[in-house]
Amino acid sequence: MSKHTIVVCDHIHEAGLQILQNTEDVNYVYAADIDKTELLNIIKDAHVAITRSSTDVDEKFLNAATNLKAIIRAGVGYDNVDIDGCSKRGIIAMNVPTANTIAAVELTMTHMLSCMRKFPYAHNQLKNDRVWKREDWYGNELYGKKLGVIGFGNIGHRVALRAKSFEMDVVTYDPYIPSTKATDLGIKYTTSFDDILACDIITIHTPKNKETIDMISFEEIAKMKDGVILINCARGGLYNEEALYENLKSGKIAMAGIDVFKKEPAINNPLLDLPNITVTAHLGANTKESQKEISIQAANNAIESARGIAYPNALNLPIDESKIPSFVKPYIELTQKMAFLLAQISKSEIRSINISAEGKISEYLDSLQTFATVGVLAVSSGSEVNYVNANFIAKEKGIELTMSELSNLSGYQNKVSIKITTPTGVKTISGTVFNDDVQRIVELSGFQLDIEPKGKMIIMRNNDVPGVIGEVGRILGDNNINIADFRLSRGKDGALAVILLDEKPNSDILKKLDNLEAAIAVAYAEI
Repeated sequence: MSKHTIVVCDHIHEAGLQILQNTEDVNYVYAADIDKTELLNIIKDAHVAITRSSTDVDEKFLNAATNLKAIIRAGVGYDNVDIDGCSKRGIIAMNVPTANTIAAVELTMTHMLSCMRKFPYAHNQLKNDRVWKREDWYGNELYGKKLGVIGFGNIGHRVALRAKSFEMDVVTYDPYIPSTKATDLGIKYTTSFDDILACDIITIHTPKNKETIDMISFEEIAKMKDGVILINCARGGLYNEEALYENLKSGKIAMAGIDVFKKEPAINNPLLDLPNITVTAHLGANTKESQKEISIQAANNAIESARGIAYPNALNLPIDESKIPSFVKPYIELTQKMAFLLAQISKSEIRSINISAEGKISEYLDSLQTFATVGVLAVSSGSEVNYVNANFIAKEKGIELTMSELSNLSGYQNKVSIKITTPTGVKTISGTVFNDDVQRIVELSGFQLDIEPKGKMIIMRNNDVPGVIGEVGRILGDNNINIADFRLSRGKDGALAVILLDEKPNSDILKKLDNLEAAIAVAYAEI
């Protein structure tokens, strides 16, 4: 069995390292403690690298990493990753944007409360100066104040909900979401940025790009009410620091809570000299829980990308993420996983790949086709295929690629289907996404199902006769293979079972299942 080499370049939580160590098709290399110059010698063998902020994924790194197919930035920020350089080399760059969500949300609330009650200064006066002067610390309450939330994504919307629990009046500005995403949660939605500037407290939760750098500067602060409070636990540079300094100094801004700075480490930043600011050293992700979750997600994403199954949270996708709604991304990942599964159970030359869609997701068929092609070809071409070269490889192999938009008749709001044709017949698979990010396969080879596209699974076609489930259980039990889930679908042409397992069955077990009298076809797949 060929192994995928995954190099861990920076320190991550032990939970992620254990996943890599215990994955049989992974050659795991721990290089977090070595000199960065020596790392260039090690990285040349890597198929996937996991980094944090200590390793610069620059031209030197990329030139040395001649076998690299993917890189995982274990965290939200990726300022130290040359995204364009990765794209030119066909390397998929990914981050882990949601694992530290709660940590960032709670730090935002911490800064907000600290600014309102000037907690750090009151603490310092008593603990360090040993002065008891209650009259110095008349703060303000969050209750009844108007909070403006810029950006209503994973973090912004959770901050808004927590602010509502303090009985604040919350309004959000985010031109990239439907207004109902906010209003359904009881949050006011505005298309006028001036409505945000009129708030008592403003917090920002946007990515850092050309549109958001210096989003709050002199002109915007001039429109704010006197005594406004500003919070930034997102990215440095979203607030113009010179404007922030001048207006904190003048008192126009009463307090600011800042976790991120334009240039870090910010030990000489003039903002630190002001008496009306609470500061932390980029601690948004610094909880034990978030660090564990980041490492787990990074390890799993590294394994998926090494196998060619999927590239979760890719930063250089063949589509402009800033121009697509948030609901599209889970369908992109689901499409590639379904294609990968279908190719595994086909075990034959692929002659054509057709992708179809129902609902609004059909507007993105061009992009979905690329991901379906990557998923199918990953089985036969392995790490050679990526988003850049997938269509070229398909053409070289003589695979016909087609797509079709279907009428929405299935009852699902959105649905994606893939059909592959081989010399032995046609295989189909369909899937949808519930509640924004719950991916499900809902059809396989004409049988209706409801399974998560994840794990080790046996797919078995059989005649619909008594005793099949018992025989399958006996064979697996005799070989100490535990069944995690058993999904059965019945149709006019027999039955289809998808059996989720805790361990990979060997070829002898699959042969025993295939030899059952009722068995029509047995295949193993892993996502």
